[in-house]
Amino acid sequence: MVLLACGPFTPSDGVAFEPLSDLLEVVARDRPDVCVLFGPFLDAKHEQVESCQLLSSFSDVFRLCLRTIIEGTRSAGSQLVLVPSLRDVSHDFVYPQPPFPFPDLPKEDRARVLLVPEPCTLDID
Repeated sequence: MVLLACGPFTPSDGVAFEPLSDLLEVVARDRPDVCVLFGPFLDAKHEQVESCQLLSSFSDVFRLCLRTIIEGTRSAGSQLVLVPSLRDVSHDFVYPQPPFPFPDLPKEDRARVLLVPEPCTLDID
C-alpha cells in the first residue's frame, strides 16, 4: 500500500499542524508500506508566515514538523519519502530543488526515511 499526501499540513488560521496529526493517525491505523509526503510543510503563503507572526524561526518550525512526521510514522514501520515544494518557506526557492537537509535525522530512522529532490523518480518495489 502506498499513501500519498500533499501539504500544506496546517490550517489557514494557525500553524498547529492539526491536519498533519490527522494524517499521522491514518498512517498509524492503515500502516502503509510507503508514505510519500509532498510539501509545502511550512507554506510561504501562510498568513502567519507572510505577516512574520511566528514565534520561532522558519527552520525551527520546519524541524519540529519533520520530527513530528518521523516519530509519528515510526510505529507503523512505513518507508517515508519527503518531497520539497517551491512554497516551503524553509527551503531553497530554486528549481530543480535539492532534497531537504536534515542532519539531525535519528540513526534508527535513516534506513526508512528518504529525502528526495524535486523533481525525482521513485522506483517502488
